[in-house]
Amino acid sequence: MRKNVVIQFALATAAILLLVGYQFFGSAGGELAKIRIATGGSSGIYFAYGNALADMLEKRMNVPVTAIQSGGSVDNIRLLKDGRAEIAFVQNDIMTYAYNGTNFFSTEGEFKDFSAIAGIYAETCQVVARREISSISDLNGRRVSVGDEGSGTELNAIQILGAYGMSYADIDVDHLSFGASVSAFRDGKIDAFFCTAGVPTPAISQLAAEGEAHILSVGDAHARSLISRYPFYAQQVIPNGAYPGIDGEAETVAVKATLVASNKLSDQAVHQILKTLFDGKGEISKIVPQGDDLNRDTALEGIPIPLHPGAEKYFFEK
Repeated sequence: MRKNVVIQFALATAAILLLVGYQFFGSAGGELAKIRIATGGSSGIYFAYGNALADMLEKRMNVPVTAIQSGGSVDNIRLLKDGRAEIAFVQNDIMTYAYNGTNFFSTEGEFKDFSAIAGIYAETCQVVARREISSISDLNGRRVSVGDEGSGTELNAIQILGAYGMSYADIDVDHLSFGASVSAFRDGKIDAFFCTAGVPTPAISQLAAEGEAHILSVGDAHARSLISRYPFYAQQVIPNGAYPGIDGEAETVAVKATLVASNKLSDQAVHQILKTLFDGKGEISKIVPQGDDLNRDTALEGIPIPLHPGAEKYFFEK
């Protein structure tokens, strides 16, 4: 009799655990009973932010959580698509291309099986140039790094140049990674480079402190023209003092770093992820300054794709 009671208790406990797993992950005991967060390169903000979030989620949701190092936004969309991640950090312009099957995703076609969770901070389009270069128009004839070929930074560069009536025909183009761009600038091999990242970006701070670099503004009329064509952009000001040795503001544009999720992740899981994220804002801010930018009032700005139902529940109950 006692043996039967023990067996019944064990079966009931297992059923409850399976039900909890199903509620959170949409798969009772299946491969989604864990969370994998696609981030970015090991020296970037996505990676640091993702690891901080992973630590919090693992403690508070009591499930295994892994932050995956990746090639960034485009790679992260493909990790979601292939079922190798449940959550990803992406630029809002890249997620728009993926959802509509344009630009990087024109060959493979649209990908609809993911949704937005929240915008977390502005990724500012920064055009770093030598002091004698005063405007983007002055890049004409100069040697400029536009980021890795096929990267989100390169598309930002093409679109910003286009707002000035310029193209690659007007500059001497280099396709360098961010780290290689910084090194080439320091060595005098390039005159300027494009970077899309949170402010302050540590490597740009170092260049500014060395006295060679400043940030070019995207003029108001050019910014508005850009936004009219590409509504995922927003006007952004880099404030005075953001970088050492650079006086005055720089007006530019920004895209938004956004968390997205596979549609296989349940509403309950996404709701709990958002609650953990916003409740733990202070912990994240200790690791990455961009954690301070997390704000419920602005978290839904710049999101042109559907919001995950779990995110809708979280934001609209607030």
